[in-house]
Amino acid sequence: MIPNLKITNKKFSLNRKQWTLFKIIISIMFLVTVIVGGVLLDEERIVTNLSERNSAPSLEHLFGTDWLGRDMFARTVMGLSLSIGVGLIGAIGSTLIALFFGMAAATMGKMADRIISWIIDLFLSVPHLVTLILIAFTLGGGFKGIVIGLTLTHWPSLARVIRAEVMQIRSAEFVHVSQKMGKSRWWIAVHHILPHIVPQLLIGFMLLFPHVILHEAAVTFLGLGLSPHEPAIGIILSESMKYLSSGMWWLAFFPGLCLLIVVRMFDQIGENLRVLMDPTRSHD
Repeated sequence: MIPNLKITNKKFSLNRKQWTLFKIIISIMFLVTVIVGGVLLDEERIVTNLSERNSAPSLEHLFGTDWLGRDMFARTVMGLSLSIGVGLIGAIGSTLIALFFGMAAATMGKMADRIISWIIDLFLSVPHLVTLILIAFTLGGGFKGIVIGLTLTHWPSLARVIRAEVMQIRSAEFVHVSQKMGKSRWWIAVHHILPHIVPQLLIGFMLLFPHVILHEAAVTFLGLGLSPHEPAIGIILSESMKYLSSGMWWLAFFPGLCLLIVVRMFDQIGENLRVLMDPTRSHD
């Protein structure tokens, strides 16, 4: 009876991993489709066409049209693609900053650790959105302002996680052996510490992405982000607020719903990667 039970549990564990990997692949395929669709869609799909303005959702216009007759499905897909691109740049920048400060705090001595920990606590004491608005406003908004703001405001939480992980790894026996052999801090960081924190860095990046996209849309909605001429989701939602009282509900409903779906997809990828890379959870 015991061998059969072990075989059953092993099969269940394997199926669990396969199902987690399947969900990751499906989510990635969906997001890639959105990005490619936004890039390949012709600009003529969103040109002004007053003869079809204020059209409700139909087979010809899945998300309806706006007050200028522009196809809302095309605008939404382009806006999502643009938001993902901006979010990607901001998330990569924040991840690199988190990696630098996390590694520096754990490897450059107690004074550096105190200074960096104080900076992390300072940034965490103020909500991301408030700091992002201040930075974007100071830089005059636009693409440059929103990207720099996203990069400089979303790294503290991940930096704290990386710092804790590095401090745990540097106490390992193989690190002490390298130190006794005269290896430099840089050599130990590159060859011993960095390879061990790559999984945490990847998961942290994927979990950071949804917050970056939502905050980009929020700041753009307030008029401090991307240019009004860009088909960004925040701009679409901001413009649609004027027409909701007229019964044109589709202008805000479909773009907002698609934004939430995309954010949820990135969140699911991060959570599933965490399960896949954690042997204790992958066998639950």
